[in-house]
Formats: sequence, C-alpha cells, structure tokens
Amino acid sequence: MSIVDAAEKRYSTKVFDPSRKLNDDQLQQIKALIRLSASSVNSQPWHVIVAATDDAKQRIAKSAEGPYVFNKPKMLDASHVLVFCSKTAIDDDYLNDLLASEQQDGRFSNEQSKQRMVDGRNFFVDLHRKTLGDADQWMQKQVYLNIGSLLLGVAAMGIDAVPIEGFDRDILDKEFNLSAQGFTSLVVVPVGYHSADDFNANVPKSRWHDEQIFTEC
Repeated sequence: MSIVDAAEKRYSTKVFDPSRKLNDDQLQQIKALIRLSASSVNSQPWHVIVAATDDAKQRIAKSAEGPYVFNKPKMLDASHVLVFCSKTAIDDDYLNDLLASEQQDGRFSNEQSKQRMVDGRNFFVDLHRKTLGDADQWMQKQVYLNIGSLLLGVAAMGIDAVPIEGFDRDILDKEFNLSAQGFTSLVVVPVGYHSADDFNANVPKSRWHDEQIFTEC
C-alpha cells in the first residue's frame, strides 16, 4: 500500500469491533510512530496514555458523559485507546533535559552545532513564552502534528482509528492526575478495527478539488 493509498483508505471510524485486538508488535509500531513524530525545534511537548485493558478504557470513558456520551462506545470497544496530552508549560529545566537527551543520542558533531541548536530553540521557545504569550497553544500544535502522523501511519498498517475532541477534559485530567504532571489531555484516539456495522466505513470521501487547495507558482 502506497502512502497515498493509505490516505485514501483511512477514515474516522465510528463503530469498532470489540472482538478484534492489536497484537504486541502492532502496538510497538504505533508507539514508534508517536515517538518519531516531527515537532518544532524538536520540542516533543507531549505525553500519551496507552489504555489496553477494559479497566483502563473505562477510566478514559468517564470523560464521555452528558453531551459526549455518543463517543463512549468508541472508547470502550476499540482495541486500544490513546490519550494525547500536551505540556502546559515549557521551562528551562525541560529544555536542559531535552538538550542532554539530544547530546546522548549524538545529534551534535561539535560544540558549535550544539550551540546553534540551543540558540535556535531558545529563539522560538521565547517567542512563544515571552513575546506572543501563546506557548500552550504552540505546544498543542506540535501534538496535533503527532496525531496526524499517527492517523496516516496506522492506516498504512491496516488499522482503524478516530480522533476525538468530544470529551470532558477536566474529568480526564483529574482521573489521571495530569495537571500535577504538567500536562493536559487534548485528543483521545481509539485504535483497532472497524465493525461490519460501521456506517462510515464505505462512505465516499469528500475533499476540496485541487484548484481550491493549491496555488502553484
């Protein structure tokens, strides 16, 4: 399957088959997709909860009550449920830890290249922390890059998924004590295999045509 075929195939799964489960190898590949995602200045301002058991999925589904109750079956019936969380602040300690990790991984050929990374990252981080005051929104954008990579990646693996913003963030943050860890929940992504009863599985895609999307110069 080409990457374009995967993009054509993927869709937002509405009904999952609870009897079909991902295997350990598939789960490890999904975690690799998440870990290897792009982010601005390699900031990686994310944390992901991976729920595999029924009890863990029930904890996440607590956030799908009231106006969000229609999303509860997706959270309970999927093989696994991922909760993408974003950092709520990016401080110097975090940046120093990130730099140390990059150094250990051999990203810098010399002190000059290391300093270029420091200067470039500090410029963009401080732009959002101090000048624009939108660091939380900037970090959330990085998490959405990760989610986009995941959705296309699992489609290429023949796995179904759906991104869900319809849940009570306060309930989920409290359930997993996220605020105390410096994170907030952003998007819930159930992954697994669609049910034969999924009405959305065979609905044709509808996207704008090229002339409405692209300006070629």
